[in-house]
Amino acid sequence: MNNRIENNKRIAKNTAMLYMRMLLSMAVSFYTSRIVLNILGVDDFGIYNLVGGIVVLFSFLNNAMASSTQRFLNFELGRENLDEVKRIFSMSLTTHLSIAFVVLVLSETVGLWLLNAHMNLPADRMNAANWVYQLSVLSCCIQIMRIPYQSSIIAYERMSFYAYISIVEVLLKLLIVIFLFFGDFDKLIYYSILSTVVVTLVSYIYKIYCIKAFSTCSYSFFWDIKLYRMLVGFSGWNLFGSVANVGVQQGGNILLNIFYGVTVNAAVGVANQASMAIYGFVSNFQIAFNPSIIKSYAIGDRDYFMDLIFKASKYSYFLLFMLSLPILICCGFVMEVWLGIVPSYTVSFCRLMLLFMLVDSAAAPLWTSVQATGKIRNYQIMIGCLVLTNLPLAYTALCLGMSPVCVFVIRLLVNIIVFTVRLIYLGFKIDLPILKYTIQVLMKILFVTILSVPLPWVVNYYYHGWLGLILTSLIAFLCTSLSVWFVGLKQGERKALVRTILRK
Repeated sequence: MNNRIENNKRIAKNTAMLYMRMLLSMAVSFYTSRIVLNILGVDDFGIYNLVGGIVVLFSFLNNAMASSTQRFLNFELGRENLDEVKRIFSMSLTTHLSIAFVVLVLSETVGLWLLNAHMNLPADRMNAANWVYQLSVLSCCIQIMRIPYQSSIIAYERMSFYAYISIVEVLLKLLIVIFLFFGDFDKLIYYSILSTVVVTLVSYIYKIYCIKAFSTCSYSFFWDIKLYRMLVGFSGWNLFGSVANVGVQQGGNILLNIFYGVTVNAAVGVANQASMAIYGFVSNFQIAFNPSIIKSYAIGDRDYFMDLIFKASKYSYFLLFMLSLPILICCGFVMEVWLGIVPSYTVSFCRLMLLFMLVDSAAAPLWTSVQATGKIRNYQIMIGCLVLTNLPLAYTALCLGMSPVCVFVIRLLVNIIVFTVRLIYLGFKIDLPILKYTIQVLMKILFVTILSVPLPWVVNYYYHGWLGLILTSLIAFLCTSLSVWFVGLKQGERKALVRTILRK
């Protein structure tokens, strides 16, 4: 029991650190993106995002590999098998080195040919474009190789260091932007060079910290084909799921472009940026929860494992709902203040994306529990294929002349179906008590939502502009807080929260 209490305290502390990281990172990112556009100019900014987009292209590959490494490290740490943790770390680093080598070879052959033979770039900027490309490839390889170190920090739940180093990285990027104001040089090339230097420096700090802090992070080369296949196989099935999600997102954008043009794509971009900024707060909360879920499964503490799944699902939804409700209600005015000129469909897209992410916030602990089992092939095939049904359904709807909004409505409905299938699958796979989960999580989520929405919606109907936004936000916060307190939380959870507040 004492271990559980200490673990819950650690989760709360880690969440607070990650929230601080998220706040500063988001503020600086919004500021620097606008300044970089002004300094580089539209053409060079477009070149950087197009050519340097290789890093973004491989981001889903990084996520898949990071999930694999974290899962196996967390699992063995939960069992306190440090010898196996060390073996997994060393084998993981060897695996990532091989992957970085493959990425390098493909980038310097196929990628380089595509850049110089097929991309439509200004002739006088081809030299700069090649600089950006080579530096982006280097950054991508360095980031791939730092994944085992980054995963180790999360597995050991050193979220304070993870938050601090992320803040340092963001501040260094801010210094780069300030540096660009001075001097007469090719700002695109120097911006790429300095960005690569930051990636290299931060990766080196990760490495040094892990070597000094964790005895399991001392690399020693060995070859175990069974362990290699286990790591790569797990990453491969994670990769399949990531490809399905990225394919639906980018495929939907392409379909909207074909049927309705670039204006609708601009609205999609704005909706994605706004919704991801809000969801970022909840994803940090889930990062703090995930290691404990996997470790509790590893040691066979089934009661605590289920308790964490239930609480993480419920709390994730409540946190995101509290942040989202004022935006959902006042979305039109918020977009006008932020953008000035709001592209058509932006408000509808943003609202539907937030609803989509509310479903995802409750579902995230469920897919973490699947990761904990280590057997994800059938799960990823089933869920990935369901997710991909978005594309033929969206194409059919657009061919029938339906509004662009239908693409996001379909994504939301498919996500609800995926959530249901995921819940049923876990009922068979890990004996998740579906009825208990429905009563203690889903019904509480539903009642909190129903009780929280009407009053702020009425306030927004009568008051508009800044006054409406302020009043709606205050009333929404009050209604959500009271609903969560009296309906969403159990008596024991309320007492624990009171104790935490009084202690702080």
